[in-house]
Amino acid sequence: MRMGRFGNESEEEVWLSGLMDELGERLTKLSFSYLNDWGKAQEVVQDAFFICYTKRRQVLELDSVEAWLYRVTVNRCKDVLRTSWFKRVIVSNDLFHYQKSEQPSPESAVVAKSDNDKLVQLVMGLPIKYKEVILLFYYNDLSVGEISYVLKSNPNTVKTRLKRGREALMKNMERSDFLERSVDEY
Repeated sequence: MRMGRFGNESEEEVWLSGLMDELGERLTKLSFSYLNDWGKAQEVVQDAFFICYTKRRQVLELDSVEAWLYRVTVNRCKDVLRTSWFKRVIVSNDLFHYQKSEQPSPESAVVAKSDNDKLVQLVMGLPIKYKEVILLFYYNDLSVGEISYVLKSNPNTVKTRLKRGREALMKNMERSDFLERSVDEY
């Protein structure tokens, strides 16, 4: 048993702490993609982990605790969006970070950040049913089966939304001259 700040930590607390370390940032980014508010996203994730802790006996019997936590987080986000007091939109360009193994020049860093910001805006501008599958698939690395579980949808529905979401994203990229500009600059 590990010694914590206040004495012995139970196995359950160590288990929850490990889950929070492993999934906290990804769940917060997912929540942000729904809510466009970093503070609200953090609150939703805290709620999800609290629910996980209070239902830990049932959760431990599941095949995938990770997929269950994604589902709880998505459902909590949808609850927040349904409330009448949450009607504002905040655009943040720091949702996803573009990383390279070598240090880019300042000019290419500015271009890459601009492109990344534009791509994030285009993804965030998609209808929610396409945005959520694209974010879960590409940014959270969930499989179609896991996304199906998280969203309580048929796997074929997820595949269709993923395909249509990519098509809509490509159309939006073409309309915004994102593709032509990106190719010309590199």
